[in-house]
Amino acid sequence: MTTRLLCISNGHGEDEIALRILSELRSRHPAVEMAALPLVGVGSSFVNQQIPLIAATQTLPSGGFIYMDSRQLARDLKGGLVQLTLRQLKALKQWAREGGTVLAVGDVIPAAFAWWSGLPYAVIGTAKSAYYLRDEQGPLPDLPWYAGWAGSMYLPWERWLMSRDRCRAAIVRDELTRGELQQLGVPQVFAGNPMMDGLDPTAQLSALKPDAAETLTVALLPGSRSPEAYANWQLIVTAMDSVLSQFAPRAVQFFGAIAPALDLTELQSGLAAAGWQPDPRHPQTQFTKAQGQVVLTQTAYADCLQAADTAIAMAGTATEQFVGLGKPAFITPGAGPQFNPTFAKLQTRLLGSSVVLVPNTEDIGGKMAQVLADGDRLDAIRQNGQRRLGPPGAAAAIAQILAAQLLEIPAQSAESTAAPTRQESA
Repeated sequence: MTTRLLCISNGHGEDEIALRILSELRSRHPAVEMAALPLVGVGSSFVNQQIPLIAATQTLPSGGFIYMDSRQLARDLKGGLVQLTLRQLKALKQWAREGGTVLAVGDVIPAAFAWWSGLPYAVIGTAKSAYYLRDEQGPLPDLPWYAGWAGSMYLPWERWLMSRDRCRAAIVRDELTRGELQQLGVPQVFAGNPMMDGLDPTAQLSALKPDAAETLTVALLPGSRSPEAYANWQLIVTAMDSVLSQFAPRAVQFFGAIAPALDLTELQSGLAAAGWQPDPRHPQTQFTKAQGQVVLTQTAYADCLQAADTAIAMAGTATEQFVGLGKPAFITPGAGPQFNPTFAKLQTRLLGSSVVLVPNTEDIGGKMAQVLADGDRLDAIRQNGQRRLGPPGAAAAIAQILAAQLLEIPAQSAESTAAPTRQESA
């Protein structure tokens, strides 16, 4: 009998995490019939992987960041949020009539949708972590008075959704959070973070990597959403001048990891205004100024993260992935809607010592020099990032959990359908 699985997600990053898990699940259990209900955006990532959508999609003004700014909620309401939600709920009920299981990836909204379906479900929490409130040593200092009132970043109604009999697995992003939820009575809670999967380099930048060991390499992470990423880029360009000035005459190579959906001409204009000159051999993607070189790429994201010593970052997922590789990132707040001062402060709590919040971009070069000169601090940053983000292989491990807990596929079935050359992840 074919098992039906509906994936509900609420954001671009959540879509990508979901797809990593679904891909692992499909490779082991190709008979599972998959469908998707993306609550934010158009869901093109699912369609590209031949996972059909069960409802029409719509892009709202906030891009999914209504929690960062109440004004974004007002814009979304005017843009049709209520009507879209009602259509999505109706499509969910129609899909659920034929039975199956539901995988919720994101926050409380997809989890509530999964519960409302009336079917067995699993929840993958992609954003919340105990690290926002504490670390292994105890509560963080200088938290707002209201922080932690519920005993966890997962609020009582979220824990209620995770504790229902029909919730067969709750998967959170780190061991600290898993232990916290277990103490609060959430059963069947597991830890796994697919964010570090799929970051193997492709050698696309191998010809551009500096031969000299003394060259400083810096990843530039402006974010993926337009128009915010273009405004972020202007701040990053100012920070680049700070780095060049601080490290002169040392050579500096900047790798710009640019989302495919962004228009490179906008970024090129920002570089030109700051005095960067196009390389005659690669005038669209390579630029020089003083002892610095910029390389822009829209196809070698993982290579940028792997090649860089450090990063200037104004992104969510990309910053976390860079930190997970054990490297320091320097962040500065923008105007949002995502990477605003509130988000930047929260990111420092989530990622701890691995990120350095610098309010003024002109100061980034000096802060970077201080950190990179401190070997003990770099060792602590390396260990911190790897502990908070976890090792690669989580998508495969989560797929195994879902097969056993949600889909109730016997272990021998998993062995018979798994690719013979693939190593299973513990």
